[in-house]
Amino acid sequence: MDLDNFLSRYSGRARYACFRESKRLMFITHRTSKYTELDEIKMVMKGGCDWVQLRMKDNLSLEVAQEASRQTLFKDCTCCLNDNLDMAIKADIHCVHLGKNDIPVSEAWRIIIKKGLDDLFLVGATANTFEDIVHADQEGASYIGLGPYRFTETKKNLSPVLGLEGYQRIMDQCKEAGIKIPIFAIGGIEFEDIAPLMKTGITGIAVSGAIINAPDPVEETRRFIQEIQKYVPDPFVEQ
Repeated sequence: MDLDNFLSRYSGRARYACFRESKRLMFITHRTSKYTELDEIKMVMKGGCDWVQLRMKDNLSLEVAQEASRQTLFKDCTCCLNDNLDMAIKADIHCVHLGKNDIPVSEAWRIIIKKGLDDLFLVGATANTFEDIVHADQEGASYIGLGPYRFTETKKNLSPVLGLEGYQRIMDQCKEAGIKIPIFAIGGIEFEDIAPLMKTGITGIAVSGAIINAPDPVEETRRFIQEIQKYVPDPFVEQ
C-alpha cells in the first residue's frame, strides 16, 4: 500500500479511533535520581494510566525500550517511543512520537508501510501552532502533542510558550476548520491546569514532572485521570 492510499483508507475517524474512550492521559518518562524510566512506567500503570511515552533523550537504550514494551504489553497499555522510529520497531513498540526536528510523519509512514506494520502503528507529532497541526494531520499523524503550555525543565529547546490563551485560540481555529485530530496539551502542566485546559476542547493531557515529583506518583496518576475524565468531550460525535 502506498502512502496516498493509506491516508485515504485511514483518514478521519479510523485513524483516531484508539482515542475514543480512553487514553486521555499520556505519561512521559523522565529519568530522575530517584526513579528510572521503567520504575515510572510501573507506577503510572498501577495508577491506571494506559498510555506511556518512553523518552530517553540522554540515555537511549534498546534494552530499556524492549523491557518497556514487555511491561506495557501485559498491562494493555499503549507504549510510545519518543523520536526514534527504528528503535521502536526493533523494540516491538507500535507508537512513535516525532518532534519537529525528527523525520517527517509521512516519511515515518512510508517506512512503516514498507515493513508491513501499518495496521499496528500510531505516529504522533509535535505542534506549536495551528499551521503545525494542519500539516501534521495532512501527513497522517495519529494525534498531536500541542505545547508547551508553560516552561518546563524536562524538555530542551522549547518552542514559544502558548499559555491558556494560545490553546484556546488554536482549538477555536481547529473547530472552525473542522479538524478533529486528537490534541494533547503538554509542557509544565500541573493538576490545577487540567480543568481550564480541558475546557478549551483538547482531547487530553500529557504530563511528566507533576506525577514523577509527587509524594505518591501512583495516587497522583489516579488523581490526574479522574480529573481529566470530568471534562472528556467526544470529538467523534457529529455535530
